[in-house]
Amino acid sequence: MTTAVITRKWYSTAEVAEMLGFGLSKTKMLVLTGEIRSVKVGRNRRILPEWVDEYIGRVTAESWAVSA
Repeated sequence: MTTAVITRKWYSTAEVAEMLGFGLSKTKMLVLTGEIRSVKVGRNRRILPEWVDEYIGRVTAESWAVSA
């Protein structure tokens, strides 16, 4: 019998906050301002892993541009 591994397709705001090492309120503000893209599913916000990577890439690129 094989065991299927299910990978996460999206994350909650709280999970993204933990991944980034941010507080929940800061992460919610980033979502509210559109800095981290999200979709609303029912009463919940969900964030695709690519969108977290996109945010990290943008922030690091801006950091490099400022320090260069």
